[in-house]
Amino acid sequence: MNEPIRLAILGSGNGTNAQQISEYFADRTDVEVCCIIYNKRDAYIAQRAKNLGIEARYFGRKDFYETSAVLDYLHEKKADWVILAGFLWLVPENMLDAYPNRIINIHPALLPNYGGKGMYGHHVHEAVVAAHEKESGITIHIVDHNYDRGTTLFQARCSVSPDDTPDTLAAKIHLLEKEHFPRVIDETIHR
Repeated sequence: MNEPIRLAILGSGNGTNAQQISEYFADRTDVEVCCIIYNKRDAYIAQRAKNLGIEARYFGRKDFYETSAVLDYLHEKKADWVILAGFLWLVPENMLDAYPNRIINIHPALLPNYGGKGMYGHHVHEAVVAAHEKESGITIHIVDHNYDRGTTLFQARCSVSPDDTPDTLAAKIHLLEKEHFPRVIDETIHR
């Protein structure tokens, strides 16, 4: 039997996407979530990882940008793909070089709109609502050297009504993430 494709998930916050991805692949023999890496000490994603029985490890800014600690850990875990699930830092050069076209991110807007540095989470929804956009959505893309610029793999849309708030829009976006992110990862890693 072939070895499973091993996914490393990187996150910075609550970890709902990490949990959904992990649960999606939980009963599969061809794909395995091998670890969850987080960069905020008190991030709830660590507790989710523990609940799921997945090894989680904290790495700080120095580990990502000044040493090879994170990359060494990814190699130790034999990760084949890196999945960004609410990870808020720019991916360091050494990871991009080690995983060319094998780092996937999800963004809570229809890129190229509302992307780039500082455009994450609630900031995105606030900007979309303030601009009176008629629609928003998610973009799943390959990560490159710039925030939110890599090759788009998939987009899903939702309407934005005049009475939507950043919170109601966030709820719509979350449903799209739940519905599509694990499936798009699955399709992409099996191409």
